[in-house]
Amino acid sequence: MAEKKIGKQTVKFEKCPYVIGSAAVGGEKEGAGPMRDWFDSILEDDMNGEKTWEKAESKMLKDAMLMALKKSGREKKEIDLVLSGDLLNQIMSSSFMARDLHLPFLGLYGACSTMTESLLLGSMLTDGGFAHNIIVGASSHFCTAERQFRMPLEHGNQRPPSAQWTATAAGAMIVSEKKSDLSKLGAVDGTAGSGRAPAELYNIRVDCGTIGKIIDAGVKDANQMGSAMAPAAVDTILNHLEDTGRALSYYDMVLTGDLGYIGKDIASDLLIDAGLPESDVRQRYDDCGTMMYDREAQDVHGGGSGCGCSASIFSGNIIRRLRNGQLKRVLLLSTGAMLSTISPFQGESIPGIAHAVVLETCKDQAGPVQF
Repeated sequence: MAEKKIGKQTVKFEKCPYVIGSAAVGGEKEGAGPMRDWFDSILEDDMNGEKTWEKAESKMLKDAMLMALKKSGREKKEIDLVLSGDLLNQIMSSSFMARDLHLPFLGLYGACSTMTESLLLGSMLTDGGFAHNIIVGASSHFCTAERQFRMPLEHGNQRPPSAQWTATAAGAMIVSEKKSDLSKLGAVDGTAGSGRAPAELYNIRVDCGTIGKIIDAGVKDANQMGSAMAPAAVDTILNHLEDTGRALSYYDMVLTGDLGYIGKDIASDLLIDAGLPESDVRQRYDDCGTMMYDREAQDVHGGGSGCGCSASIFSGNIIRRLRNGQLKRVLLLSTGAMLSTISPFQGESIPGIAHAVVLETCKDQAGPVQF
């Protein structure tokens, strides 16, 4: 009997695993945008001291995981499993990272939905008693994604206005059966980007998650990723609300991963058309692809995308805002376009998917932390 399943697609965690550490790394362009103060580290150049972009991405992901581990207060020997993925063939960035960490590893591929997929699966394994501590994460790199899915950068080909910018970024979290020792957390987890020192820091737990299903809207243009993924995001949000019996207003924020400006507008309209209050949609819903860059100052056309877009914003901005009490409940979705390098040339449309995870501050948070 599936005792922890509610509704059609949602799982409710009995023990509510904790997020006890997180870290976000951004590239040069990302570090020049609105998220600059929320990154733990910003690359000086997109080669990251390596000879290839692929090695640069793998190193970036490894650094995010090691920083998250250090901030969690756990030792490497206490980690039972690493869950991670990226956009490259054979998820090489994650596989090479895992080779260096030398920890048990399950590689995942959900395209840009990989961060919430890894967080959801990591929480299920922890809640089920299969692991004590798990590292989850994802990464992407503009140059590696362009080379694999579009055109070599040396071509200098013109990108259409609807094309999105694959973020050079990585994010990682430590999911644990035990809560954080808040007295040992550094001030950076509570103050970054906020402009103030919080009176309290809060523990963060994973309340539930909704597993997405493939939704194909028939979009065939690979430069219209937001349009292809938006229906999947809306389907997951609506099913999550139905399964849990919650309203959108239950959450301080509902955040999709990689829809960009076009996809966010489509998703907003679809949610309103489905009967959700327009005021709640406009007030509470946002997208990482619109948050990552300055639309006026940075030329990113349709906004941000890539596994690292949602991974870094979730692991940096969102976790820290939960930690310092600016947010109490957040519904996080990463959205993935499940095309391959071959499928567009075979006339296939672009299947979309979105997974959701609820993060919330704990009612049993510890008292004030003095800085």
